[in-house]
Amino acid sequence: MSTWANLNLQDSSSPLMEQLIFFHDHTLLILIMITILVGYLMFMLFFNEYVNRYLLHGQTIEIIWTILPTIILLFIAFPSLRILYLLDEINEPSITLKTIGHQWYWSYEYSDFKNIEFDSYMIPTNELINENFRLLDVDNRVILPMNSQIRILVTAADVIHSWTIPTLGVKVDGTPGRLNQINFMINRPGLFYGQCSEICGANHSFMPIVIESISTKF
Repeated sequence: MSTWANLNLQDSSSPLMEQLIFFHDHTLLILIMITILVGYLMFMLFFNEYVNRYLLHGQTIEIIWTILPTIILLFIAFPSLRILYLLDEINEPSITLKTIGHQWYWSYEYSDFKNIEFDSYMIPTNELINENFRLLDVDNRVILPMNSQIRILVTAADVIHSWTIPTLGVKVDGTPGRLNQINFMINRPGLFYGQCSEICGANHSFMPIVIESISTKF
């Protein structure tokens, strides 16, 4: 989870989030190179005292500043498309979790082995204990196995919600009348926190998500 004054991305807890972090670093490197180049050109332009009054056009430089941005965009587009297809790839899931967004709590259903349904509400501030996090902990956590393919089916009962766990790289919109899904794998045990990421009403800030990842080996 995020810590105080954290300006970077959260540590990845899934292969999907690792790919997103790699893409972020790849894109950031390209942006830094562009910023340095543009800054250098602007600096040199301000202090350049030479003027060519007979220069009306320059086809060579126009070709360069047309082709170069195209090549740079391709270096960004291809890795982005690769991750986009990875997001939509559905492997054989070991377990399926159904998630329903309400104003302002989450409902969950396990139906692979036994039909288990429960609601998950935020723990009020006056009921927190020392180990709890304010506005993040819930009364019923979602229990999921690590190192297993997990499929999440997300919908909503009233307005649009968004089921989001940043450390897993998962963000799925819950839309009334529509069923969205995503496939991912958790590669470390622990507690992972998230919140609804779609403004859904007055108490939008008070419907957190907590996943407890456990090992299947006892």
